[in-house]
Amino acid sequence: MFTLIDLPYAPDALEPVISAQTLAFHHGKHLQAYVDNLNKLLPGSGLEDLPLEQIVAKASGALFNNAGQILNHEMYFTQFAPQPSSPEPTGNLLAQIQKQWDSLDAFKAEFEAKGVSLFGAGWVWLQADEAGQLSIGQYANADNPVAHGLKPLLTFDVWEHAYYLDYQNRRAAHLSALWQIVNWKEIERRYN
Repeated sequence: MFTLIDLPYAPDALEPVISAQTLAFHHGKHLQAYVDNLNKLLPGSGLEDLPLEQIVAKASGALFNNAGQILNHEMYFTQFAPQPSSPEPTGNLLAQIQKQWDSLDAFKAEFEAKGVSLFGAGWVWLQADEAGQLSIGQYANADNPVAHGLKPLLTFDVWEHAYYLDYQNRRAAHLSALWQIVNWKEIERRYN
């Protein structure tokens, strides 16, 4: 049985970037629904005893959609911090970003552009292959890097429920604001 993850910060800790009201709906209602649905779908699937990432890699249909959304949301919520210890990545991750995009600002600009241009609902991801090469992926609905054999590092949710209460239809403003709360130490841990 899967359970709703606890947030690693207080509900109002990410304000004004993400409001307590948005977190209450996004974490407490949307993510909880995916957890409940997955727990109903797993019995008899043959995937009951697998960890979440393996379920995502092997599942299809409703099972994939709910497992994928749990994985996406868990990585999303745990990548933020109210007062990140580092305003930018360091070490191997920063070196790789600079190698591939020339600068952190150029990477951020492309990442935001891909988030803004993703049609409909979905996710934009910083992802890595087995050699450590980075890329930015656009994924619709519950899809994610794990389903494509890649390592998920950083994600911005571009489903409207992630930002509509705080930013209305201003997706670009939402994406730009999220950098203020990215916990780069967590993203570096995922990369290394």
